[in-house]
Amino acid sequence: MFTGIVEEIGTVRAVERGHGTARLTVDCSTVVADARAGDSVNVNGCCLTLTSLTTGGFTADLMGETLDRTALGTLGAGAPVNLERAVRADGRLGGHLVQGHVDGVGEVLTVDPRGDWTLLTVSLPEAIAALVVEKGSITVDGTSLTITSADADRFSVGLIPHTLAVTTLGGCVAGGKVNLEADIVAKHVERLLRAGVGTPYGSSAP
Repeated sequence: MFTGIVEEIGTVRAVERGHGTARLTVDCSTVVADARAGDSVNVNGCCLTLTSLTTGGFTADLMGETLDRTALGTLGAGAPVNLERAVRADGRLGGHLVQGHVDGVGEVLTVDPRGDWTLLTVSLPEAIAALVVEKGSITVDGTSLTITSADADRFSVGLIPHTLAVTTLGGCVAGGKVNLEADIVAKHVERLLRAGVGTPYGSSAP
């Protein structure tokens, strides 16, 4: 479990591609300071297992499901990535509950600087459109953000100078791909409603 508060920007050292798989090597320092093989790390919004620690970084394996459902397969050497360690049970939840399970890939439509902040507009995959609401939470490439507006096929978020400086979102350009994760609470509610699950709070409740 993560919070969507990016701890550092890492740099992709290498991507070794196999038959429907890939091995990702990332250079970083903060997220490996107390890490060991088997730990989880959020890479651009995707929860990965550290398979090994390297000098100044880590490696992680990407299976076919990960390559098919995220934008990690488009990364190349030198690409910056947002990184976050799993949240400690005794730590502050600074963003929102983030699983690191990417629900879809969006395309950056516009990057609109507005003085001291920037309005970022991203296409919204149909599969998660119902889960994205104004003032709700969404994770964009591992960054917890508040939705400023949402339409059927797109949504916008506001980026303050701090976010632009300490995450990869400061380098977003139109046409770029970003990993999206909808709010886990919204996903559970949507599933229950779709299944027609009853509630003890109906008219027949005592």
